[in-house]
Amino acid sequence: MSATITSQTGARYAGVLGIGSYRPRRVVPNAEILEHIDSSDEWIQTRSGIKERRWASEDETVLMMSVNAAKDALEDSGIDPAQVGCVIVSTVTHLYQTPAIATRVAVEVGAPTAAAFDVSAACAGFCYGVALANDMIRGGSAKYVLAIGVERLSDLTDRTDRSTAFIFADGAGAAVVGPADEPGIGPVVWGSDGTQHEVISQKESWQEAAGSYNWPHLRMDGNPVFRWASFEMAKTAQQALDVAGVKAEDLDLFVPHQANMRITDAMRRTLKLPDHVKVARDIERQGNTSAASIPLAITAMREAGEAKSGDLALIIGFGAGLVYAAQVIRLP
Repeated sequence: MSATITSQTGARYAGVLGIGSYRPRRVVPNAEILEHIDSSDEWIQTRSGIKERRWASEDETVLMMSVNAAKDALEDSGIDPAQVGCVIVSTVTHLYQTPAIATRVAVEVGAPTAAAFDVSAACAGFCYGVALANDMIRGGSAKYVLAIGVERLSDLTDRTDRSTAFIFADGAGAAVVGPADEPGIGPVVWGSDGTQHEVISQKESWQEAAGSYNWPHLRMDGNPVFRWASFEMAKTAQQALDVAGVKAEDLDLFVPHQANMRITDAMRRTLKLPDHVKVARDIERQGNTSAASIPLAITAMREAGEAKSGDLALIIGFGAGLVYAAQVIRLP
């Protein structure tokens, strides 16, 4: 008779125990963007809501920003880094195929033997990381998980492309996820639509770039992305509320991926959010930082006094792939 495999279970519930972020030092106003494209400050603000963004300097690498955000989150959580069982880094701008940057982050933050891997889920990456962390903790494969979203999108931005030059930015955000006495993370609603993979993509493959000696850049077909994000993602956000058993009036915060202020407003209207629900608008000063945007926006709201411990927040990320994920979380 064959042996029986022993299974394991973890904590009954998981929650976000700490959040941290890192913003690059360099502030880039629209005026600097306009040195390279034929546009205007009014057009950029009307189109996106962006007044300025942060671009990383040479020393502000993907590793450096990840480590700073992670240490910030660990301090916020009060968890000893040695207790971290897994490090997940979501990024599309760690420009090495291997090894994963997560392995180096684990060493730098003081969790050198933690499981570590990268996730390529673009702007949904932070929500993917939180969902994976939640399942790991409840499944027993890790007690504490560090989920990081980090980007240096300025490296892949064509500064002469009128449709994208003003959008992308750099930064990092992180969350420590661990056991909780009550549910702190709702069920994830996630998925993808690969039939639209081309509407946000890298213009050239790395092989093509090597042959031409030109750096690859991001491209985006703005109109279909706007329609998809504004309307389809509002449905996903509502599904996340439904599966969590939460109504719009129960929320304190709405923190969507900071893609575009008009998308945020369209989603808010479709969800019929009450006036008391505070809406993240970090894109105005930070730009679109893809996987980093949600934790960056949460920390901005905390610093401004708009968010506090125990607040109920609906988060949703969506982007290249097209991929998406949403869940309700309670702030630490």
